[in-house]
Amino acid sequence: MRLLVTGASGLLGLNLSLVATAQGHQVTGFSHARVLQDTPFEVCRVNLLNVEAALETIEKIRPEGIIHCAALADLNLAQQQPELAHQLNCEVPGALAAVASRWGVPLVHISTDAVFDGQTGGYREDDPVNPLSIYAQTKLAGEEAVRESYVEAIIARVVFFGWSLTGDRSLSEFFFNNLCVGHTIKGFADAQFCPLYTEDLAEILLEMLAAGLTGTYHVVSPERLSKYDFGVRIARRFGFDPELIEPIRMQDFKRGAPRALDLALKPDKVQDALGHPLPSVDEGIDRFYQRSLDEYPQQLQSYAL
Repeated sequence: MRLLVTGASGLLGLNLSLVATAQGHQVTGFSHARVLQDTPFEVCRVNLLNVEAALETIEKIRPEGIIHCAALADLNLAQQQPELAHQLNCEVPGALAAVASRWGVPLVHISTDAVFDGQTGGYREDDPVNPLSIYAQTKLAGEEAVRESYVEAIIARVVFFGWSLTGDRSLSEFFFNNLCVGHTIKGFADAQFCPLYTEDLAEILLEMLAAGLTGTYHVVSPERLSKYDFGVRIARRFGFDPELIEPIRMQDFKRGAPRALDLALKPDKVQDALGHPLPSVDEGIDRFYQRSLDEYPQQLQSYAL
């Protein structure tokens, strides 16, 4: 399949492009903020805010599938620049969905667990949404724009961890980078989530695309845990001292963009559609660990120009 991946220098976009290439797909990755070099897939430097030029480039590529990972994902920056967040997180997805619908090309749009307010957790796809931050509000608006333009698109609400281009883009890297040098750090004991390892998530998204799924899905681990517990599990898997992590409460911190406490989602719908369970957190952490032994982080960082 000729596959277009936007946000190809990001945590998910880069891992997804590599996984898809390894599966035999002909991948073109769009990147703007960072230039990539020597990747095994084609890279185009495209500013998605210039929608008309971006769509012209896409038309030349003629992809047979699009996975839209690009977004303004920095919560505090989105809070400071709401117009930019709305452009990237809402207007761009809507434009991509419109052309994908017109061409009859399947589209996977990446959304977030943060469309919920975290008051209850255990959210299903049809539960009421209530995003707290500008980032989350614009991501929900992006979902709505995609649905309006392309009812058959896949909208995947996700949360993930893994190795990145810069080595500091995920919560797992935060724990690893500090624990490996013996730094004491803090972990939120009251913030619940269901993270998937990025390469696992990439494989599942490609499986969903191949299966011809449509609609909204929670593509997360079936297991919920706190961010503190997540750090402790990483420490133990790598042989670091878990006592270096101090449990604290996120609700005691009132700085920056508002954050929801319990963003545990239920992945039953996608598990039923695919006919198998999604990987557990421990399976993902084990793969994260094994990839460090493979020098995968160094491989990713070698693509940075």
